[in-house]
Amino acid sequence: MKLLGIGSRINHAEYGKGVITNVSSTEYWVTFIENGLETIDIDSEFEVIAAAENEVDTVSFYDVEQSLLSILKKWNGLGEPVAIGDKWKGGKMILEPGQAGLAAKDVPIDVFFHKIVMLRDRLRVMEQKINASNLEEIEKVELQQYITRIYGSLTTFNVLFKSPNDYFVGEKSK
Repeated sequence: MKLLGIGSRINHAEYGKGVITNVSSTEYWVTFIENGLETIDIDSEFEVIAAAENEVDTVSFYDVEQSLLSILKKWNGLGEPVAIGDKWKGGKMILEPGQAGLAAKDVPIDVFFHKIVMLRDRLRVMEQKINASNLEEIEKVELQQYITRIYGSLTTFNVLFKSPNDYFVGEKSK
């Protein structure tokens, strides 16, 4: 099936007559006379009134943006945004030395949390690189076990995360 170009006119059973104003890889954005802007699947049923034959880039700006974000995350080790638990927002950690005469240090919890999330994301990138490497399978398994133990050591910090889906998970006891 040949894709319709921007400016093509169609008649849709549900929305009526309209003009294609954008084309993505899976759908047309159509401005309908009676129903305004709607998106419809490229392979949906409609009557073509007049097809525009101009060259159309079938990738929308949104598709390009999502692809670029995906590439940047892959190569920069950036993970999805992770939320800190509401009760910790604006809080601070106070580190008090055990030695008399030394000053305490205040650390904003948000700053500490950001560093924990960066550590988690970098461990995930390391896992991916190990799995994609040319190492022997036994070496991959051993390195994966070390990483799993590291996650287990970091479970103390799960209390800071808003969503349990973001928690560190170590080795499950058998």
